[in-house]
This record gives sequence, structure tokens and C-alpha cells, in this order.
Amino acid sequence: MGTRLFGTDGVRGIANQDLSCELAMQIGMAGAQVLTSEVHNPRILVGRDTRRSGDMLAAALMAGICSVGGDVIDVGVIPTPAMAYLVRLYEADAAVMVSASHNPMEYNGVKWFNGQGFKLSDALEDEIERLIKAPAFQRPVGEEVGHIINARRAREEYKEFLISSATTRFDGITVVLDCANGASSGIAAEVFSALGANVIPRADEPDGSNINDGCGSTHPERLQELVTESGADVGFAFDGDADRVIATDERGNIVDGDRILGMCAKVMHDAGSLHGDTLVVTVMSNIGLKQYMRNIGIRVAETAVGDRYVLECMLEGGYSLGGEQSGHVIFLDQNTTGDGMLTAIQVLNILKTSNKRMSALAGDVPIYPQILVNVLVENSRKAEAMQDEELQEKIRQIGEHLGDSGRILVRASGTEPLIRIMLEGRDEDELEELAAQVARILRKKYNGKIKI
Repeated sequence: MGTRLFGTDGVRGIANQDLSCELAMQIGMAGAQVLTSEVHNPRILVGRDTRRSGDMLAAALMAGICSVGGDVIDVGVIPTPAMAYLVRLYEADAAVMVSASHNPMEYNGVKWFNGQGFKLSDALEDEIERLIKAPAFQRPVGEEVGHIINARRAREEYKEFLISSATTRFDGITVVLDCANGASSGIAAEVFSALGANVIPRADEPDGSNINDGCGSTHPERLQELVTESGADVGFAFDGDADRVIATDERGNIVDGDRILGMCAKVMHDAGSLHGDTLVVTVMSNIGLKQYMRNIGIRVAETAVGDRYVLECMLEGGYSLGGEQSGHVIFLDQNTTGDGMLTAIQVLNILKTSNKRMSALAGDVPIYPQILVNVLVENSRKAEAMQDEELQEKIRQIGEHLGDSGRILVRASGTEPLIRIMLEGRDEDELEELAAQVARILRKKYNGKIKI
């Protein structure tokens, strides 16, 4: 899993191999001790997505938390953004989610939130990691040992929050919802139906093994087909833990996080609710979005990849909207992390009140051709690969060639054994050839295979 335990979105790896029960228990012990060091018998929420390994790892986490004197509020299967909301609603001291988000079912992960519903800083994660590597755990006995409480209304309370975020009803709108056989299954259909939408559900029957399997935000192909076949107005695909969303317009065209951000930023700007007239994005966001924002008087602040870095920038600047091309969108006035269903509701608010088709709204945000190539590189060799002189020289040459009309970005994934190659520009054929040149260097030296 690399030299650092925590990646861009918590701890992640193959369940029962990279992420074992033993490690999960240690993460529970260390996280509870670090985050609640000033609290006697702290209360910590524990949730999970629909993966089979979730029960096993959540049980280990809860055991670890209880062993250092923390009380656990078990919220069961629930979306990650619900944890950020519920930790504040319950006035708990911290929350921890067992999920590997959009990754295949054999993966799992652990994400911590503090009592304010925010993901942890690098410094806090490093402190947790140090305690795991050099254990000095509290060992309470008797009545000081923690216990587990079942939160029976957690899902209902989160649904009530989502429904309350709508500014209008969605009567007359037909929407296809792809729940990735994940944590939004059941919840999404009930929420959007309660708001008046005609809902066509897809991939909302989780069995522990089918999460993200040919469905969800990373596999929107069937969603695109269903939208056009059914004559729906819009489609939304969530990932396994529902903290991101990818949309389609009525023609089945993909509307990614960049276009969603552009649509929402404009509406918020016009309404005076875009704090600082600023949108926060990452280095992966499309040049077209950034140019569009500047053209309509919205400043763009740019961060490293990872929604927690977006959030840090938002908090520092007092901004209200930020997100990623991948579909993590943070409406900070409503929730403290990316929330796929909340984002979909905000998009439907715009769709309903504008009386425009989804294609027209998305088409206002110009997007440059973008090529993404993933090359498999073992986690242990990613740092070496990124420092390779031949690779760096090739990146420099391509950057000079593209100039102001495009860009190249090569980075190591924080969640998977991948080097990601991204190019933007006006000529898609040229971009594909340039990406292939970079990929060949990685394949030759690091035995990397192309992964779509």
C-alpha cells in the first residue's frame, strides 16, 4: 500500500490482504485515541458501504474503538456524506467510514471525519499512522471499556436532510438513478420520488459482490442507454459510497463534474450565494471550465487532486462551492464533503427552475478534448517512476509543444497502483499520440500495462 498508510482518501487496499482486520482494529484504536484525546468516553460513528468485507472490517474498527474507551454509534450501510452530516447531527466526537468508494469490490478502505464532519488533515493522519507503527494505546477496563449503540434512524435522518435541500419539487421530471449497487441503493429512489420525480432505478440491488460492477459513476454506459431508451430528462450515476456523481443529459451525453460545477457556479453567482465569487477546483479540471468561469466573472482557485484539498481551500477562503472532475462536488453551505445525491438535487433545482433541457445547461460550459491514460505501476515503484529523468524530459517537451492551447499532467494515483496521464488541447488525435509516447516510457521501464 506504499510507504504512507493514508492516501488521498483514507486508507485503501485489498480487503483481508492489504487492509486486514488487524490493521482495521489498529486504525480504530489509533484514530479514536488521536481524535478524541481530550474527551472521556468519546462517541464515534461507524458506517460502511455494501461490500462483503464491510461487515468484517467495521467489526474490527468498532472493537478497536471500544478497546480504547470509545463508544460506537453503528449506523450500518450508509453513504459516506451521510457520515459527515450525522456526526454533526448526533454531536458525536468523530466518524469513520468503511468504503473503497469507486474501487472494485475486493478493495475496501477507511475514512475518518472529525466532529465537525471534515476529513482529516495530513498532519492528523500522520499522527494516527505514527501511533499504529509505535503503539502506545490506552487500555481501560471495567466500565471504562466502550460499547456499541445501534442508530436505528440514521438512514431516515439523512433522507430527511436531502429532501430538505431541494428548493422546488421535481414533478414532471423523469430521472434515471444508477446507484452502483452501493450505499445509495434504496435511499436515492425514495428521496427523488418523495420530491415528485418519476424515478427509474438501476443497479440498486446490492448483494455484497456487485458494487461498482459495470455500473455507477465509473461505468455510466448503461445509464446513458437507459436515459435515451426511456426518454428520461436526466440521469445520475453515483459511486459505491455515493460521495460523487456523474450525470447524463437527455441525449445520453456525459455531464461530468466539471460541467456540473460550471452550471452550479453560474447559478450561485447570479443569485449572490457563490462566496467570494470563487470556484475551487483541482489541477485535473478542464481548461474549458476555467476559461468559462473567468469569462463570466468567477475566480478559479486550484488545488492538488483530492476533495479534502478542495475542502481545505474552501475553508481557508470562505468559499461555498468546489469539487473535482470525477464528480466530487462540495456545497459547503449544505454539507462538509462531496455528496452525490445532494449534488443531483442541486442540478435538478436548476433544471426545474430554468425550464431548459439538461443538454442546453451543460452545453454552456465548454470542454476541451481531454485524454486520460492509466498505466499500472506497483505502489512501491510509483515514486521512482515519477522521478524518472526520461519521463520528466518528455513531459517538459510536450508542455512546451502545447503551450497555452493545452497542457499535460502526469501524477501518481493516491488510491490505486497507477500513474495517471492527462492531456488537454484542441486536437484529440494529437493528444492520443502524445499520451502514448508518455505511456511507452512507463511500460518500458516499469512493466506497466494500460488500464482503462
